[in-house]
Amino acid sequence: MPMPMLVELVNGWGTVPRAKAGARDRPPIAAFAERHGAADAGLTDAALERVADRLYPVFAAGGAAERARLVTELMTSCGIQPALGVAGDRIRAEWLVPHRRDAIFAAAAVALHDQLVEHEPERLGTCASTSCGDAFADASPGAHRRFCSVTCQNRERVAAFRRRRQAGTA
Repeated sequence: MPMPMLVELVNGWGTVPRAKAGARDRPPIAAFAERHGAADAGLTDAALERVADRLYPVFAAGGAAERARLVTELMTSCGIQPALGVAGDRIRAEWLVPHRRDAIFAAAAVALHDQLVEHEPERLGTCASTSCGDAFADASPGAHRRFCSVTCQNRERVAAFRRRRQAGTA
């Protein structure tokens, strides 16, 4: 599962991001699946919410050790088993899941595993805005992202400016 799809899943169906944003509407499952080139495979809002709520703590975790522990628990809980497949003359890594209903959860757990192995754990996070709880995966060159979007960053900067001006220190 690509990280943009995983982040959209967590933000679109996770109870924490939705609550902090004023319980915004969930995106239509068919549009979400089409946007990411995936089949909706009979997914439901309730199933996606369960997956998102299990993934969110990885983004909100306080450090590398906690993130590693959480992702290991996610992978163990859905029974993922490493395997090898063949594509032409090449061998490639695959993952087996005992229950098809756990496929999206397993794909997300593997994506988080790969993200943490290939990048600094601090590249996963939640928005620093007081009115947003969205998760993000930082792909910027400097890896100093604190907000989920430029909109949240600007909203917080304007609010801080107004507080300083009201206090007479701007």
